[in-house]
Amino acid sequence: MAEESKLEKLVKTSRKTGEGEDWIFSLVPISVAFVFYTIFIITSDIEQKGLFMAFGAAAGIIGLESYWIIRGWRNDHGSTVIMGIIGIAVTLGLLSLYMSFA
Repeated sequence: MAEESKLEKLVKTSRKTGEGEDWIFSLVPISVAFVFYTIFIITSDIEQKGLFMAFGAAAGIIGLESYWIIRGWRNDHGSTVIMGIIGIAVTLGLLSLYMSFA
């Protein structure tokens, strides 16, 4: 019996029961870090606070999406990997859109 390749495992996505609730706990550390980052930026004397806030938010979201890409890759969840890549692309697109107006 031949062993399946990684690509075949990613295509045949299956989830464990009760795994859907885990994603909320990945938001807690990033939310706490962003609150402290926001307080630091607001109290500093930086001229372009909005730009720093946008970069900080984008970095946090991309970091979170990268975590989910790695988790999806390890658990053979192809849909999680695809959604993570799309999430990073959307985040970078929104950041570049914001920078074009700022």
